[in-house]
Amino acid sequence: MSISVIGKRYATALLQLATEAHAEDRIARDLADFAKSWDESRELRAAFENPSVSQPQRQAILKDLATRSAMHQHVRDTLLLLADRGRLRHVPEVAEAFEAMNEARSGKVRAEVTTAAPVGSGYLSELERALGEVTGKQVVLVHNTDPSLIGGVVTRIGDQVFDGSVRNRLAELKDELLR
Repeated sequence: MSISVIGKRYATALLQLATEAHAEDRIARDLADFAKSWDESRELRAAFENPSVSQPQRQAILKDLATRSAMHQHVRDTLLLLADRGRLRHVPEVAEAFEAMNEARSGKVRAEVTTAAPVGSGYLSELERALGEVTGKQVVLVHNTDPSLIGGVVTRIGDQVFDGSVRNRLAELKDELLR
């Protein structure tokens, strides 16, 4: 997912509050949980995108959700602010930006690894170790599968992409043959 400027701004402000409260991990978890609920619940999105639902009703819904889930106050306040400004749809971006900034602050780097088929945990641990040596940071590995790769691995760390997939190699070979 691409993180918008709005996502980065709210995440930056929330991370500052989280750092002051020494609650970075809890806030990250609460924010990620809400973002997941937002993505999965069409009813929740509909309640906030429907113009017939008033602002006080939206605030009541958010406050109720925050109370039921024992959400950290800073997350609740951020969600209320996003809702007031009609930007609640940016919650997944805020959550992703917050997580990335929190990891960077603590000396970690996120690596998204995509393989054609599921791989064993031993392979992923070895890859995580190797990436840690290359980056000099603790690596947080996120594994995805994409059968269209045919084989191999695609690794993304920040803006860098290392494409070792069969699909990519075949495309390179095709380009060479057509020249």
